[in-house]
Amino acid sequence: MKTIHSVFIKVAAACSIATIALSGAASFAGYSRYPGQEKNQAKDKQGAASDAEQKALAKIESAPDVAAKVAAAGEFVKKFPKSSLRPKVVGYIGQEISKIQDGPQRISQLESMLTVFKEPADVEIINPILVDTYFKENRPDDGFRVAAAYLSKNPNDVAVLTQAALEGVQQAKKREAKFAQQSMQYGSKAIELIEAGKKPENFDDARWGEYRTRWLPILYQNLGLLSMMTGNKADAKTKLDKAAALDAKDPFTFVLIGSMLNDEYQQLAEQHKAASAGPMKDSILKQAHSKLDEVIEAFAHAVGLSEGNATYQQLHDQILGDLQSYYKYRHGGSTDGLQQLINKYKAQ
Repeated sequence: MKTIHSVFIKVAAACSIATIALSGAASFAGYSRYPGQEKNQAKDKQGAASDAEQKALAKIESAPDVAAKVAAAGEFVKKFPKSSLRPKVVGYIGQEISKIQDGPQRISQLESMLTVFKEPADVEIINPILVDTYFKENRPDDGFRVAAAYLSKNPNDVAVLTQAALEGVQQAKKREAKFAQQSMQYGSKAIELIEAGKKPENFDDARWGEYRTRWLPILYQNLGLLSMMTGNKADAKTKLDKAAALDAKDPFTFVLIGSMLNDEYQQLAEQHKAASAGPMKDSILKQAHSKLDEVIEAFAHAVGLSEGNATYQQLHDQILGDLQSYYKYRHGGSTDGLQQLINKYKAQ
């Protein structure tokens, strides 16, 4: 019986590459509320800003660099601590700091910002930016520390929940498992909020629709992978099947599904090898062949979807070799018909 033990190893290697396009694309700046606009709008309804406040804001915006903007913002909050423009000022400074290319400098500026803007409402605007920056600069301990503090007071912030969940999966791929349980909780909460239609206040309908479509299948896929890594195969299967249903064009989901099926095939192969000749051994062989056909189908699905896509080229090439080997075993050493099977799943 054919056995290939390299598949999951190859999947794990391809995993980091394939998901760079996902989590690397997971810049949550566009979803966080750090511009402070919705808070500012709520306060504007209670009272308009004075001319002096407006001029002070203009001074901040026209300052030549980040340091000058921070200094001007410090002057603003001293003069107008209760201003309705304060959230906008805090958010604007955070946004400007987030543009700094040097990561350590960006973190230093954000941490310094917290010594100036100390009000709870200020911290709620700054911390999501700080979480994003810590994760980008490979400081997961700090990122999860700040995320936990922030989410304890803002448990329904779906963007921060999503980001922390995906970061935990990235850490698990690096064999750092201490964030796994926390990430599973965050991801499950994010899924719950998205599926319940709990639209954040600062999302309009179009933005919320785009968020749900983009991140819900990614959450299911990543949490499915995390369940695979932690040995919860039943949960992994449920989540990966859901990911495939939500986004049938993501080849990596089918690689993961195929890898799980391959594990089941390998187990049957070992049982067949150990069984004595007779009806039971023949029955196990039949089961193994049936399971292997499922593996072939899943890997063909992944290869078809990834064919011609530069983002998934390495994943495509790695899985194709195992697919060909398995296909030949089930078809008398021939690959006749394999390309037709792959073509059936090519992205339209």
